[in-house]
Amino acid sequence: MSEEGRLSWYDSRANDPRRSAEWRLYYQSNPVTELMQPGDSMFVARRPDSHILFIVTPDGTDIQSQLVWLFGLAEQPGLDFEQREITRDNSGEVDFAARYILDELGIEAAEPEADMLDGLIERFGLKFPKTRIFSELARSSLPDVSSLDDPDHALLAWMEREELMFRRLERRIVAERIANGFAGPEGADVEGFLKFSLSVQNTRKSRVGLALENHLEAVFTAYDLRYARGAETENKNKPDFLFPGQQEYLNPDFPAARLTMLGSKSTLKDRWRQVLSEAERIAVKHLLTLSPGLSENQTTEMQAKSLQLVVPERLHQTYRPAQQDWLMNVRGFLGLVQGRQC
Repeated sequence: MSEEGRLSWYDSRANDPRRSAEWRLYYQSNPVTELMQPGDSMFVARRPDSHILFIVTPDGTDIQSQLVWLFGLAEQPGLDFEQREITRDNSGEVDFAARYILDELGIEAAEPEADMLDGLIERFGLKFPKTRIFSELARSSLPDVSSLDDPDHALLAWMEREELMFRRLERRIVAERIANGFAGPEGADVEGFLKFSLSVQNTRKSRVGLALENHLEAVFTAYDLRYARGAETENKNKPDFLFPGQQEYLNPDFPAARLTMLGSKSTLKDRWRQVLSEAERIAVKHLLTLSPGLSENQTTEMQAKSLQLVVPERLHQTYRPAQQDWLMNVRGFLGLVQGRQC
């Protein structure tokens, strides 16, 4: 839930140099503040245009963990007040993890290298190509990135490049559609606008999942792994990836200890439970995600359900130290599968 309002935050002792600062925060009541509960965490951030982000999160949630990492706080918030100034010198590049969290907050990060991106997508005009073509272009545009050298880095670099390309092309397509207007025989075509807006959101969600599978497939091919994408198991379930393949999985004489399944979800929320029933022969399921900083509640439940989370190495820093010891990176997963296919 989001709401716009007015607030003031100031040092009531600013004009008295003999006394230490005493900060006061006043805000108007609205539907967001009415949901606030004791134990919630509050993040207050001032943007360069002096607008204030007033973010309230329940304790133990994914977004709380993500914001703790995003704002560079050392520990999970407690009863203490902590502040950190983010300047041009220490803000760094808005990478994949930061952009993901900003998207969750409805904030669009600046597009880097816009001219280069325009050059890459120029050939497509105002139409999205098939996702596989877009994924191949993202990889070919990064010739120095090798999954054999560093699969964790390659996967994130490819995903980030494809996302930036997609957003750039999406901006062009949406701008053109808006410029043409939404006028119907009887005036404003509200229904047409709503359908277009919904299609934009659905396209975003579906393409990012397919892009992740495409890039994972490229990694598995580079490592010469045997796998099946979307093969059917019990009850018409279709794991994203099955190793070494469907034929081996359906063969009762093939050792279950040599079977591996990998679910692929760019974002998780509560959808990770979907993979638990996708391959009954495999005791420990694996799930790869790009979600940064999931809560300890989530990862503890995953461990209890025999689900091993696979996260690209660079995103491990967004998790707490106790979680990092349990996480598997992409290189580790590849080594596991290679060992089972020997």
